[in-house]
Amino acid sequence: MEKELTEGVKFLSGEPKRAVLKLSFPMIIGMVAHSLYSLVDGIWVAGLGSNALAAIGLFFPIFMVVVSLASGIGIGGSAGISRKIGAKDKEMADLFAIHTFILGIFIGILFSLGMLPFLKKIFVSMGAKGEVLKLVIGYAKIFLCGTVILVFANIGGGILRGEGDTKRAMYVMVFGSALNIILDPIFIYKLKMGVKGAAFASIISLFLSSLIIGYWLFIKKDTYVDIKFSSFRLNGEVIKEILRVGIPACFSQISMSLAGFFLNMIIIKTGGMDGIAIFTSVWRIIMLALVPLMGIGMSVTSVVGAAYGAKDIVKLKRSYFYGIKLGMIIESIVFFLIIIFSPQISHLFTYSKKTIHISEDLIKAFRILSGFLPAVPLSRLTVSLFQGIGNGEKAFFLAFLRTIILQLFFSYLFGILLNFGISGVWCGILSSHILGSLIALIWGMLTIQRLFKSHLK
Repeated sequence: MEKELTEGVKFLSGEPKRAVLKLSFPMIIGMVAHSLYSLVDGIWVAGLGSNALAAIGLFFPIFMVVVSLASGIGIGGSAGISRKIGAKDKEMADLFAIHTFILGIFIGILFSLGMLPFLKKIFVSMGAKGEVLKLVIGYAKIFLCGTVILVFANIGGGILRGEGDTKRAMYVMVFGSALNIILDPIFIYKLKMGVKGAAFASIISLFLSSLIIGYWLFIKKDTYVDIKFSSFRLNGEVIKEILRVGIPACFSQISMSLAGFFLNMIIIKTGGMDGIAIFTSVWRIIMLALVPLMGIGMSVTSVVGAAYGAKDIVKLKRSYFYGIKLGMIIESIVFFLIIIFSPQISHLFTYSKKTIHISEDLIKAFRILSGFLPAVPLSRLTVSLFQGIGNGEKAFFLAFLRTIILQLFFSYLFGILLNFGISGVWCGILSSHILGSLIALIWGMLTIQRLFKSHLK
């Protein structure tokens, strides 16, 4: 008996504009909730003092690798599920779901076991010592032991998105974020666990979120895809397709962290520690401004994947360009709001006597760096296009081109070689994102043209 189509699958297979809009909204809410949790989590830890903040900061690169692995495999599986749903091949969609879970959990366990014995050496090499070293090792051990839970939650959310069920993916994200915000002060202060309490709060929140996802997938079984481990047979082609999108997605996120490392060196050389303070403050707001675009991007990946699987290139094209249009409208509004209210936003970071001296430079940085926001949808949605059709390597190259090659080149050129100082670095970042976005748009349009030609043959 053929399984009845769920509401999400119907959206994926329906009118592209409505599908992108309907699927994007829940993801935007979920991403906003997650961003607020990250902000509040930092505030609670800040109350423990500078050593606690330093410990969390030292763990951040490892945390980013864990998140990159989990979300990368989730994106690879999600895109594959969408393509098979579009092709009306439910059996293969089920296979993608099962393989995504097994692959993700295997990699999560492998990473944790590989990292745990070397934590002290890693953090000492990063400069940790004394109290900070003790704090970061304690935090890292707890978090790494919960890596499998984080992977499970990310992959479960990816499977829901893959079949168009972004509402329940949103519910889990909002629930987990809200619970973490509540548990943080209890574990950190009430139970007097300090930094370890922050790690426990995160893992418990992820665990309870995973239980909800597990209930939907394995007990209630009201999703379109069926996950039956009893009938599991390893399929090399499925793993290859998941990794073809998942590994580049993972390395795209890691490349951003790598770019940040070298960019900080250029900023310090041109603007000193004040430059770092300015950039960090501006980038917090920029990342918050990009949250709606991340939600749209996830939805476009699913809708494009379904259209590609159905060999409906007209629908694929409409999904891609509507996503760009929607993203550009939202990011343009955000850009103008930042321009208008940059003095007020800057005050959030310069209200104390110790930071008031960077106020004018901070306002200037906000107005320059926010200039690339309206252009970013061109590159972000092209990445979603490539992920949707299974070309993960192209998605990675776009991210690498923009964040590593162009950003570092133009920042160094304007900031150091042409001696424009810290303002030159801001202009370099602006130029790299605009140029990278235009290159992405051209590549995306050429890809769609090639798809039209290949399907006409």
